[in-house]
Amino acid sequence: MPYPVDKPKLERVRALMKDQDISALVVRAPDNILYLTNYWCMKGYDAVVFPREGEPVLIALEPQQADAERNSWTRDLRLFGGYDARDPRPPQYRALDLALAVLRERGCADKVGIELNMGTQSADRMVGEPTTPTQNFFDAFKKAAGQVVDATPLLVEARSIKTPQEIERMRLANELAALAMEHTRAHIRPGMKESEVGAMYEGFVHGMGVGYHGKVEMARAFTLVWSGPGIRTFTATGDRPVQKDEPTLLEIWVCADGYWTDLTKNICPGELSPRYQKLLDLLLKVFNEAVAFAKEGADFPELDRMVRARISEGGYPGQPSHPICHGVGARAHEPPYAHQAGTGKMRKNMVLAIEPGIYWPEGGGLRLEDNFLIKEKGSEKLCTYPDDFRLAGKAAA
Repeated sequence: MPYPVDKPKLERVRALMKDQDISALVVRAPDNILYLTNYWCMKGYDAVVFPREGEPVLIALEPQQADAERNSWTRDLRLFGGYDARDPRPPQYRALDLALAVLRERGCADKVGIELNMGTQSADRMVGEPTTPTQNFFDAFKKAAGQVVDATPLLVEARSIKTPQEIERMRLANELAALAMEHTRAHIRPGMKESEVGAMYEGFVHGMGVGYHGKVEMARAFTLVWSGPGIRTFTATGDRPVQKDEPTLLEIWVCADGYWTDLTKNICPGELSPRYQKLLDLLLKVFNEAVAFAKEGADFPELDRMVRARISEGGYPGQPSHPICHGVGARAHEPPYAHQAGTGKMRKNMVLAIEPGIYWPEGGGLRLEDNFLIKEKGSEKLCTYPDDFRLAGKAAA
């Protein structure tokens, strides 16, 4: 979807490049391409040359010319074919050749930053098959540049602080997520398969989200769904039936034009059982204390220590097995992460997922997760669906 050039974002990147004396960045991860150009590539072969001075260059697959021209902030578009009768190599080699040619043309190959240390990357717009570089990609820059450095720390620092435009886009994704939860809550029934619940949620986001209020070009959702004793950490959605009087947990990623949510929401068909009432009350207490802690200047390692200590005091030592806080933006999981071996403090306009969870050894449990915009004196919850899911639908009633 076309957006005005996000000047504060690009100025932040260039200021960091100046501080580190980097003459150009060359990025190929779809989330970094989106971040620097507003173009969410279709196949993942594309690249961006982002010089410290002058117009960036978007290198895009030929069939995506119309998408790139409509959405990209840069007017310098270099196209390459998916097939070229004169060149039998795979298409990503032609993209690489164009990137190297742009560095020579612009005279900005003195110190080049490329992604040498990507822990994860977002998928391209086709989603199912992320494209990663081969050794030839890295070797080519070592030969062509005076010095090659890792661009990832610079991009991590820049991306951790969201601009007003980015926050607006994340609000759209969270709005779609909440609407899909209301739809799913209204239609879930005991005995349904977990997979049917996931399909219901994902189908609603895709159907409602594409073209949503004229502001979203592509919307997708990805879920893990577990019900009752099926609730465990990081297991696949199955054909287990939805349980009456027990929660059905939805781990949710909603993506609107390349900006994501990371949420965990729950639905209970029927009346929540006493055992789960007690667990939910404990987890809400921990969750709300973590949310109250989250503000500008708050310490990431201390948040992790606090959440795990409160869960231990509630009778569940060692829980949860997953991180309890991380960044969200052009990926569903991105830095910063809160963990006790790390460092760092929260900064204004970070968007963080806070997600304490408790899981029973025999199966079952709960996780609460929402996305929060960090402010000077607190935080703002971005998804309107209640974390105390006993309250869902009460206002409408």
